[in-house]
Amino acid sequence: MIGGLAVGGGGHGGHDGYAPGPALLVPLMVFWVYLVAALRQRGPDGGGWPHRRTAAFGAGAGLLAVGLALPAGGFAAHAWQHLQVGMLAPLGLVLGAPATLALRSIDRRRGRALVRLLRRPALAALAHPVTGLALTTGGLYVLYLTPLYRATLAHPALHHLVHLHFLLSGLLFAWSVAGPDPGPHRPRVPVRLVVLGVAVAAHAALAQLLYAGLAVDVPAPPEQLRAGATVMYYGGDLAEITLALALLATWRPPVRRGPLLTHPVEEGPPANTAAGATRPPQVQGVSTPPSVGGDG
Repeated sequence: MIGGLAVGGGGHGGHDGYAPGPALLVPLMVFWVYLVAALRQRGPDGGGWPHRRTAAFGAGAGLLAVGLALPAGGFAAHAWQHLQVGMLAPLGLVLGAPATLALRSIDRRRGRALVRLLRRPALAALAHPVTGLALTTGGLYVLYLTPLYRATLAHPALHHLVHLHFLLSGLLFAWSVAGPDPGPHRPRVPVRLVVLGVAVAAHAALAQLLYAGLAVDVPAPPEQLRAGATVMYYGGDLAEITLALALLATWRPPVRRGPLLTHPVEEGPPANTAAGATRPPQVQGVSTPPSVGGDG
């Protein structure tokens, strides 16, 4: 797992052999840097960085560390590792809003440069939820329906790269769907919900294929396949439902702007004869509440 496990080939659909490496310390160090930056945001009035963001990022870092530390024997253990490293940990890390915290911690010149980078049109395609869907769920289909998973059993470096891919693609998908950080290229919330629904259906379909042992290239006994598929099915539902709740919790449907006329002035003598004119009808503006991430 991303350099954290020394693995060898195994005949049970897993990566036998376990030895924690230096990569296990990476999520803990990242959380320490995040915590220092969050504490520096504390103001004299006691306010500062939201505690819920710190708790979410800490939970994500902890889940990533646990995923790196889990023994990798058997396909069920592999499924747990994928669930934590590729789905649950990215969700917690993204909900911690690390980019927003970084923008508050660096100087204005660097902050403006980072914002300009996020607004580049070239990032629009990369930041779209469909891209995240293709990289996460599509990557799972490629892993289990092709010889790729079998190859990871014989080549530890490939195994590390595959799990690094799932970590990064999981971060991209969670951020593009419900990330609180700035996202100028995100589509509207209904579009993101549709993409998330497609991810739920595709994830469940793959779990069913694994459970039945159909069209999969995983060298594991049937009981191991069924156990891993069960973890993928219910654990994936948990992660995706949590992602949907995170999106809906901050959704503020936009209200259309437009003039709203009051009752017209009744015909008759002027209200103020000295002015020599009637009072025009009043116009009231309609305010628009903020939307999710400023892009509703």
